[in-house]
Parts: sequence; C-alpha cells; structure tokens
Amino acid sequence: MADSTFSFSRNSLENLASRVLDLASQEGATAAEADVSEGLGQTVTVRLGEVETIEFNQDKGVGVTVYIGQKKGHANTSDFSDEALRDTVRAAVNIARFTADDPASGLADKALLAQGSRDLDLYHPWTPSVEGMIDIARVCEDAARGVDARIGNSEGATVSSHASQFIYANSHGFLNGFASTRHSVSAAVVAGEGAAMQRDYWYSVARHHGDLEDAAVVGRLAGERSVRRLDARRVKTGQYPVLFEAPVAASLIGHLVSAISGGSLYRKSSFLLDALGTKVFSDKVVIDEDPFLLRGLASSAFDNEGVATSERRLVDGGVLKGYMLGSYSARKLGMATTGNAGGAHNLTLRDTGESFEALLARMGTGLLVTELMGQGVNTVTGDYSRGACGFWVENGVIAWPVEEITIAGNLKEMFLAVDAIGNDYLDRGGRRCGSVLIGSMTVAGED
Repeated sequence: MADSTFSFSRNSLENLASRVLDLASQEGATAAEADVSEGLGQTVTVRLGEVETIEFNQDKGVGVTVYIGQKKGHANTSDFSDEALRDTVRAAVNIARFTADDPASGLADKALLAQGSRDLDLYHPWTPSVEGMIDIARVCEDAARGVDARIGNSEGATVSSHASQFIYANSHGFLNGFASTRHSVSAAVVAGEGAAMQRDYWYSVARHHGDLEDAAVVGRLAGERSVRRLDARRVKTGQYPVLFEAPVAASLIGHLVSAISGGSLYRKSSFLLDALGTKVFSDKVVIDEDPFLLRGLASSAFDNEGVATSERRLVDGGVLKGYMLGSYSARKLGMATTGNAGGAHNLTLRDTGESFEALLARMGTGLLVTELMGQGVNTVTGDYSRGACGFWVENGVIAWPVEEITIAGNLKEMFLAVDAIGNDYLDRGGRRCGSVLIGSMTVAGED
C-alpha cells in the first residue's frame, strides 16, 4: 500500500520479500518463507497534569525461514540492504544445515493457501499532533481525578497511535499482506491514603480512533473503579458462586485457547487432551471464531503461514468442535491445520441473554471478581488458583469491596459449571465476551 504514513510502499515490501526468496533458492534452500514489516507510532503520557513521556517508535524487519529438505533455519535483520539480506539468508541456511531432519517441518500445504485479497477495514491512520495527544490525555486524567476528592494520586493517562504493514511470501508463490492500525486511550488513578490506597484503571482500544471511547468517559470509569474499591476487606473462606466481570472473564477464554493449541496438544501438556468432540463446557457455552470481523483486533484473511482462515463454531452447546493448529502442530498430531498459525482470530463467547445486573440477581450471594493477580494456572492439570479482588454480593446487590483473597478450582470443573454469560460485551482484543457466572468455586479469605 502506497501511503505517506510509511517509509516504504507495499510494492517495495513485496520486492524485498521476493528478493529474499530468490536469495534463499540461490543458497541451496529447497523452500523458504519471508516476512517483511514496518511499523511506527507515537505515545504520550500525562501524569498529574504534566507531560511525563513522549515516545516515538519506528522499526522495520525481515525474517526469513529456509528449509533444506526437512531441516529448518531462521534468521532476521533490520537492514534492508541487499548485502544484509544475503547475509541473513546465508545465516538461516547455515543454521538449517546443522539441524536434524524434522518430518513435521515445512511450508503449509499449497492447496490451503489463501487466494486473492480481502479488505477487512483494518487500516485507519490517525496522526494527531503531539499537542493534540497531550490535550486528550489531560482530558482523560482530569476526568479520572475529578471523580472524587479521595483520588489523590495518578499513574497517568496515556494516548497511543500505531500503524504497521507487512508482506508475507513463500516459495509456493504466496505473496500478500496488509496494513493495520491500533489506537488506544487509558488511565489509572489511586484513591485513598496510606495502607488504604486502592488503584484501578480503564482503557479503550480500536482500529479506528473514532471507535475509541471518549477520553473523558475512559477517565471517569477509571476514577469510579478506583473509588469503589475503598474500604475493602476479606470474606470468609468457603464455596461460593463467582461472577467474573467482563474485563477478567476474557482470561477464561485464554485458558481454553492455551489448552487446545497445537503446541500444548502434541507435547501432551494440556488438560484438554483428546477432548475434541466431547463436552468441555456447560451446554450454555457457544464460542465462535470470526477472522473476517470488520475492524476486528484479531482479523485476518490468512494466518502466519498464508493459510486461508475461516469462520467456525469452536464450541457448540459446550462441545469442543475444533483445535487451534498451525501446519507444524497439525502434522505432529496427524491432523490438518486450522489456519491458526499465530493464534486465534476474534473469539466471541455468545451471551445467554442476561444483563450484568441480571447476573448479579441470579447469583444472589457470592463473589464478583474484577481483578485477578498471579499466574497460578496449570495448563497440564487444569488446576486454577489466583489472587483476586472485587465485591461481595448479597441478595443480588453489591454490598462491599473485597481484597486479599484467592479463588481456586479446576478449569475442567469451572468450564462445566458456567451458569450464564452476560451481554455486557467488551471488545478490547481478540476475545469478546461479557461477564461469566460460575456456579461454585473455593474462595480463600478469613478463617
């Protein structure tokens, strides 16, 4: 794409990728693939009304993977000169010569590669002046700090804009790529004093800056979320229903993706081994994958190997319908790639038709989790134990804030115990979902 935003035209990147493949062939590679990319952006942070950081970034790179039979080598460079490209290809070839044969190694099957191009509306450059970004950040932070007099400190408000473009090519003849943008606004503030201080944040991210939440709204939400956590206390240890608020509920989908990804499966390090076609969630759970979502933050017509992506139902009525595989992991498993080299594409957990307030009422008495801490998730066994904070709910109404607790269970049991999914969708990345109610978990607090 010829665009004044970038230093290189699309045609220039295509020529560089083609040149890398030619050099690989000249050096003795039997197959090769190349990724040529460029990115740039700017970020401004304001803290306590003053400019704290102004950052500009601009980078470019070429990655080349070569195959000599079923031996593989990889190298990369940020230098686009012909001499540097040749040296990089030679380095990759030398690595390949000294590696062992791997029967699963190689390019994706040619018949599976995407044909043509598809505009998914991912590129919307936004080039405000630094002064303009500072003004937006100040509006955001002022709104956060103005929520309540008890907000006495701030971690700042940040406004960011980033644009990138890439071309992927391989020796099967695939040559394609696209430009994309990502913009964001965020704020984090601190309420209270001394040991009673509480911090929270809010942010918005989008392909088009016009799709961002208003900066004042982002700031206000950050401020409100911080203040509402004041005077938090622990709860009695016990078994309670747990409602994961939408911002943290997306992590549950992340654990599913980790468990059904090819690397975990062929290494036998997943709690969902051999789960394809079996019931892994309650029958209320439906998860769809849509690579073609316009302006989607994880949209693409092809994966990192050039394989065509496709819409599919990943979980239907709780039954797992598919894995997340690239070509290598698929071959290791004796299966076909699912077009997920590089990850999932816009997963949506379908709601069960209830609002957040309705989920609180449905839960009755239990724990609302608004933040998770720590990494206590074992993807081999499914054991789950994480620090948490949030709110105690009584008779369907938020009663008081909670801190210094741990929630625990096993993901197999948690998935099967999903009672409802809210329609309070958040769209901040590749996983879209509302709040998730789980029937029972162990909450460790006071004895």
